[in-house]
Amino acid sequence: MTEQNLGQRTIHSRQRELLILFILAAVQFITIVDFMIVMPLGPQLMATLKISPDEFGLIVSSYTFAAGVSGLLASSIVDRFARRSTFMILYTGFLLGTFWCAIAPTYHTLLIARIATGLFGGILGGQAMTIIGDVFPEERRGRATGSLMSGFALASVVGVPMGLVLGTNFGWHVPFMALAIGGLPLLFLTPFAMPPLKDHLNQAHVHPLTSLIETFSQPNHLNAFVLTVSLMIGSFTVFPYVSAYFVSNVGMTVEQLPIMYVFGGALTLVASPIVGWFTDKFGKLLIYRIIAPVSALLLLAITHLPRVHIGVAVLVFGSLMVSNVGRMIAAMAMITGSVEPRRRGGFLSANSSVQHLACGVGAYLGGTIITQEKGGPIAHFGTVGWIAAISTLFTLWLAGRVRSGEQSPIKAQTISLAAAADASVDASEAIVVAVEER
Repeated sequence: MTEQNLGQRTIHSRQRELLILFILAAVQFITIVDFMIVMPLGPQLMATLKISPDEFGLIVSSYTFAAGVSGLLASSIVDRFARRSTFMILYTGFLLGTFWCAIAPTYHTLLIARIATGLFGGILGGQAMTIIGDVFPEERRGRATGSLMSGFALASVVGVPMGLVLGTNFGWHVPFMALAIGGLPLLFLTPFAMPPLKDHLNQAHVHPLTSLIETFSQPNHLNAFVLTVSLMIGSFTVFPYVSAYFVSNVGMTVEQLPIMYVFGGALTLVASPIVGWFTDKFGKLLIYRIIAPVSALLLLAITHLPRVHIGVAVLVFGSLMVSNVGRMIAAMAMITGSVEPRRRGGFLSANSSVQHLACGVGAYLGGTIITQEKGGPIAHFGTVGWIAAISTLFTLWLAGRVRSGEQSPIKAQTISLAAAADASVDASEAIVVAVEER
């Protein structure tokens, strides 16, 4: 093969990687907005549906509990199917569940619809990280993860504020309808842009029950799962109730809430790729141990915030968003690399399950601790903040216990490049591309 052809294949491979990353980040945007929009709509939902804070907490946690159960079941079989097919089936189910939320007339119907959405949407995050792990080699995975996390930032900058505007002016059903319809083009684009990603099917697979037992019996996997639980408790005891707290205690109006999500999302959008770059350059564990304590301090600050100027409240919230996403970039890069490539799909589905169950526990725990008299301020949010901060500080030790599960840099790189290449590229060309990358 000539040097020119080799260069063209390398460019083609990188372009395919970028296109895959765009699809994953865009789907991440849709799923994050779907999940996040419930939280700032909290004051409206509680007033419209006449529900209490703990009932609202159940709406948030029902999605995560459903996602946890489905992720646990999927972890034993997901590696038996091509990544693209699995991704498309899950995304289709997620869009249908979101449409159901849009037409739900009552609290209990909405609750069931959120469960249905979580059954599919919850596994999508793990599947996206699996595809990242298959396509991108270890030395570029931090940046790829940072780019994927930009979907979270864009959700905060564009999705959540737009959803709030739609919900405030036209009713809380409308944001879900917009997401269900707006997410369809990505579904149609995926089979044309993403290769099948089925190299892992060539390897022997054990019985699903055996696979599940092996996933939860590996010490390194357990370390990663415990880290995930502590991370989520450190976030979701607090985040679902920030909007309601800012309205009831800090003095913001419902109409001002989009400002803090736009500002926080904009900061995160800028910071995410920078954190990803630092993670690759200086090491995941070091960057994590720098960001996590800052996050703990900000969790305490936001849960004890008195009535202040809106600028101060927005700055604290934005800083917390940046630190929260920053620690997740470093942590997820560590967790993704903690498993052998052949087990990655099942492990990350299981990790997604653990993550969502922990989110549900955190959201429900926060809802049971805080109280609010009708029309009065929210009480005991500071207690929730201490729980979140302690859980976050505990992860500093846990992160050091997670070890790399990559079998060898050369093997991992070859698998990643082969997955990113077009299905029409033959074996010899894939080898040449891998040599060039080395």
